[in-house]
Parts: sequence; C-alpha cells; structure tokens
Amino acid sequence: MNFENFFWILQIFIAIGLIGSSIAAIRFKNLIAAVIAMAVFSLALSVEFYVLQAPDVAIAEAGVGAGLTTAMYLLAIRNTTDEEVIE
Repeated sequence: MNFENFFWILQIFIAIGLIGSSIAAIRFKNLIAAVIAMAVFSLALSVEFYVLQAPDVAIAEAGVGAGLTTAMYLLAIRNTTDEEVIE
C-alpha cells in the first residue's frame, strides 16, 4: 500500500467519523451523550486538520473544540434541571 492509498483510506474513515458523530449528536435525547458525540466530532475534525498538514489548527481544535467547549456544555447541563418550571 502506498502513501496515496493510505491517505484516501484515512480520509474516508475520518469522513465516516465526522458524519456518524454529527448524526449521533443530533439524534441523542440524552444531553450528556450528545455533548460527548460533539467532542468526538471535534476530535475527528482535529485529526483531519492534522492530516491536511495544519497541526496548529488541529491543536487549537482539539483544545478548544473538544476540551473547553465540552467542559462548558457539561457544566451548563449540570447547572440546569430537567423539571419544568410553572409560573
């Protein structure tokens, strides 16, 4: 297997990961599961940036997209309730 075939196979796996995680993030009813799916999407996107020879963008995407954003969403979910408030 030469490098070009490996590159295209990797592109296909990353595309499947991006599409699968985005569909999962939309379809999950559990908010925590949806946030985890969004984190997987961001990690797959950072791998794609690295493969496309943009390592600085990949590091930023992994740090901000997968790490910081996921933590912020999880904190926001923790501080909310699932009970309906009737006024």
